[in-house]
Amino acid sequence: MHDQSSARVGSDEAGKGPVLGPMVAAAVRATDDALPDGIDDSKRLAPSRRETIAETLEARDDVSVGVALVEPARIDDPETDMNSLTVAAHVAAVAAVARDGDEVVTDAGDVDEARFGRRVRRGVADSGTEVSVVSEHGADETYPHVGAASIVAKVERDARMAAIGDDYAAYGPVGSGYPSDPTTREFLRTYVDETGELPDCARASWSTCDDVLAAAAQSSLAEF
Repeated sequence: MHDQSSARVGSDEAGKGPVLGPMVAAAVRATDDALPDGIDDSKRLAPSRRETIAETLEARDDVSVGVALVEPARIDDPETDMNSLTVAAHVAAVAAVARDGDEVVTDAGDVDEARFGRRVRRGVADSGTEVSVVSEHGADETYPHVGAASIVAKVERDARMAAIGDDYAAYGPVGSGYPSDPTTREFLRTYVDETGELPDCARASWSTCDDVLAAAAQSSLAEF
C-alpha cells in the first residue's frame, strides 16, 4: 500500500462549451508512482486509450477518483455563469477525494489563473477540507495528475453523450454535442422540427439553440 499522505490531487473538466449534455469535472488523488504510464492531455489520446487509463485509475486501491456533473438545466440558470459553475464542479470533484493538507493542481477554468485557484480553494475549504491550490492554464499537459483527471472527465462526458445518443436515437445521431458539429446541429433541427421544442439534453441558453428555434419559426411562417 502506498503512503497516501504524500499524494497530490489533480482536477480538470470536459464539456464546458458543448450545446448538448453535461459539463463533467474530475479529480484524481494519487501518489506519483500510482499513476499509470502514458497519461497525457485527454485530447491527445485515442478514445480506447483514454478508457483503458480511466478504468485503471478507478480500479486501483491507491488512487481516488471524484467526478461531478453540471447538467444543462443548471447551466441554463440565469442566476449563475460558466465560470462559477466550473469552479463549483472542480470543488465538488476535489472535495470528494482531497484530504487536509493536500496540494491540488487544477487546470484553470478562468482567464485569471490565480482567481480560479482561490475560488476552488475556498470552495473546498467550505466543504470542510483545507488544501493548497496551484491553478494553471494547460495544466493537463504539464502535470500527470491533471492529465489523469482530464482523461476521467472526458471518458465520463463521452459515456454521457453515448447515453444521450441512445435516448434520442429516433431523431438521428447527436454527434459530439459541440455547436460546430454539423451532426449536432442537424439533430437539434430535426428534434425541434418534429416536437416544436428543445430536447432536455440541450443547453437552451446557448446561442445555437436560439438559432435553431429561430430557423424553425421562420420555416413555419413560410408555410402559411
